[in-house]
Amino acid sequence: MKQSRPSDLQPLKTNDTATILTGIGLWAAALVALLIVGPDAGHRWWIWTCVSGICGGIFGLWFVRRRDRHAPASAPAPGEEPVEPATAIPPISPTPPSA
Repeated sequence: MKQSRPSDLQPLKTNDTATILTGIGLWAAALVALLIVGPDAGHRWWIWTCVSGICGGIFGLWFVRRRDRHAPASAPAPGEEPVEPATAIPPISPTPPSA
């Protein structure tokens, strides 16, 4: 009884740029709120945490855009059907396996 191996699942298509821009926006909002409230001297490091979050997001945005620019266009191989994300269940063969 030899069963064929199901095809590998393909990675999900995500919008990394939108995710990173959302993160940068949240860090920027936190920074603005902290600058308005003005934390006491013992908590001024919160401001620098927001600044580093924004800088890390800008680096991530540059990196993702560069990666996408240099990535080859991925298309399913001829004769292969695209497989749904992780929730996909391979089709069941209409005939039962012979012993």
